[in-house]
Amino acid sequence: MFAIIEANGKQYPVEEGKLVALDSWVGQKGDEVVFEQVLLLRDGEKILVGKPYVEGSKVQGKVVQLKKGRKILVFKYKPKGNYRRKIGHRQAISLIKIEKIQVEG
Repeated sequence: MFAIIEANGKQYPVEEGKLVALDSWVGQKGDEVVFEQVLLLRDGEKILVGKPYVEGSKVQGKVVQLKKGRKILVFKYKPKGNYRRKIGHRQAISLIKIEKIQVEG
């Protein structure tokens, strides 16, 4: 099965048994996660599209790892003003393993 879920204001394509990298999900390693905002489901040839969400469906997963992503560099520059600033950060990422995609009906 294939699904598109909404989490933290973003959309992610997921499949059973695959890993998904989400932006800073709240929780600890080993926690169960349930996504009830499913936008689209595909099971073989059958496709369900939500308005805006598919009712009675949910995606279950487990937090595998909490880590930081790649470093993002931000460089600010103004010509002829001797103004240069180089800053950056590393975004927090949660790796979630999708265990089950459920559909009622």
